[in-house]
Amino acid sequence: MDFKRRSQFVVIYALFVVCITANYGVCELKANKTATLAVNASSQSGRKIPDTLFGIFFEEINHAGAGGIWSELVRNRGFEAGGQNTPSDISPWAIIGNETTVLVGTDLTSPFKRNPVALRVQSNCDASACPSAGVGIYNPGFWGMNIEKGKGYKLILYVKSLDSVDINVSLMNSDGSQTLATTNIAASASDVSNWAKVQFELFATGSTTNGRLQFTTKKKGVFWLDQVSLMPMDTYKGHGFRKDLLSMVADLKPRFLRFPGGCYVEGERLWNAFRWTAAIGPWEERPGHFGDVWNYWTDDGLGYFEFLQLSEDLGAAPVWVINNGISHQDSVNTANIAPWVQDALNSLEFARGSADSTWGSVRASMGHPEPFTLKYMAIGNEDCGKPYYTGNYLKFYYAIKNAYPDMNLITNCNALGTTLDHPADYYDFHTYTTANGMFSQRGLFNSATRSGPKAFVSEYAVWQSDAGNGTLLASLAEAAFLIGLEKNSDIVEMASYAPLFVNNNDRRWTPDAIVYNSANMYGTPSYWMQQYFRESSGAIFNPTSIQSDSSSLAASAITWKSSDNSSYLKIKIVNFGSDSMNITISVSGLSSSVNALDSSTTVMTSSNVMDENSFSNPTKVVPVQTALANANTQMNVVVQPHSLTSFDLALAKSGYAADM
Repeated sequence: MDFKRRSQFVVIYALFVVCITANYGVCELKANKTATLAVNASSQSGRKIPDTLFGIFFEEINHAGAGGIWSELVRNRGFEAGGQNTPSDISPWAIIGNETTVLVGTDLTSPFKRNPVALRVQSNCDASACPSAGVGIYNPGFWGMNIEKGKGYKLILYVKSLDSVDINVSLMNSDGSQTLATTNIAASASDVSNWAKVQFELFATGSTTNGRLQFTTKKKGVFWLDQVSLMPMDTYKGHGFRKDLLSMVADLKPRFLRFPGGCYVEGERLWNAFRWTAAIGPWEERPGHFGDVWNYWTDDGLGYFEFLQLSEDLGAAPVWVINNGISHQDSVNTANIAPWVQDALNSLEFARGSADSTWGSVRASMGHPEPFTLKYMAIGNEDCGKPYYTGNYLKFYYAIKNAYPDMNLITNCNALGTTLDHPADYYDFHTYTTANGMFSQRGLFNSATRSGPKAFVSEYAVWQSDAGNGTLLASLAEAAFLIGLEKNSDIVEMASYAPLFVNNNDRRWTPDAIVYNSANMYGTPSYWMQQYFRESSGAIFNPTSIQSDSSSLAASAITWKSSDNSSYLKIKIVNFGSDSMNITISVSGLSSSVNALDSSTTVMTSSNVMDENSFSNPTKVVPVQTALANANTQMNVVVQPHSLTSFDLALAKSGYAADM
């Protein structure tokens, strides 16, 4: 069918019968709305999108790290979460036995100065009087440990006793009735009279998603435990991250990683803010801290070094967010800020310094002698307007620029529609709003000044009632917003969704992009929406124009090149309205023909705009790809109501595209 005849066919098809069951069951004749989309794909009109446009933002919220991407299975592994006054709460550790047979408590006998608390276990029974399974203690991890048959788990712990010990160490199901892996600590008093480090590799003979680690004995006496760690032996690139969750992240092809927060960086009070120096070095010596914004304890096994390593593993530029002496309730006077500035400089030396520098040598001792590539630093988070922010910021800015002139420094103050009163390479912009509000912001940066610092939209999301726990509606509005950022990527150079992760057992914020528990995970529509933009960073932006009676459309086009040197023209269209749209797409300026055989279209929609994914139905709202047999520079297409659609036109090898 030639283009003229096909156009006539589409116009005829535009009349279809719609049964309006909500209006007394009456059927009426309704015409699809129409639009034209012109794409200028000539090399002269194209503009390169920044290599860093779309990335990810990690914050320790919703147990995103502890009990999330960091694969440590033991919760409160150092017994420090209850504080350093003893006796203390040891939750979620729990006893096996009763108060007659076993007494468990904490004292300050740990071998680690920064983690003084240790666990004391006193068995009051011997083999003749103890229960058949023995007495002791167990840890259920973060709402159950995921133990998989055939998989290996590395156990490290410290033990001490004034007598010989005979302790069974086991991976069990939730009620302790099934043994999945077991080993034994049998040692003479001379071997454990001082703290002894013990390591095992446990291989599971069964599976459970709600397992626990337990220590039991049938020997009367006292032993101490400290710094008990259990991690899967198979982690993402061998660096301690949960493999399934990081694979989902890697699928987004993020070009930067902003870490470790967020409000987590600030703290409600400064004494509970994240401190990078307490989150480097041997994990056993990290004191951990209580994050008082999101109200839970972290052992800080996931620390500054690990974030830098993760950035490297993902091929993403690290964006290090530092505390500038300001929390939600405290502000350090600029006259007293010098030690905080030095702390920031030290953190840069840790990341970038040579292996023989003071802080670079610490990094090298952790297994990374070569410097990390760190060129982005945010000075604070959402602190603009708080007491002393501008004065503090300037102290950080000039000291860091003097030592590291190539560092890109990010202010918390918004420069959209105004002029900053201080220098910056980027300004941080956050937006959380309704779906309609987000859709209306698709042109937010159209009139932004092109001089001065670039924009970093480090946190965006639809939230509140129409966002639910992650709805189709929210994702469509966000997609339109990102289309607007693509169009304005001459001024907007970085953008990331927030929050990225949520453990379903601890929703401190909703919605989020990736939902998980100990064993399973799924992406919300907002996660899948981001996959439509994973080729945008570093691609060529092609100008588009829409003519339509509808105000519910947003569209953009990019030309990009895959790793196998194949070139594509990707046209994305958001239909935010409730009507189907007949759209005539006209592409001009291509230097090569379209290969229909390798072209495709991908659609994300659902029967209800408020539909969400879930553990029971994780793929209810996901992109569906099909062949695009009529792919050409002139096409008539029907775009479904409330949908995100991409048309991926494969181009001949000689086609014009950006190197990725």
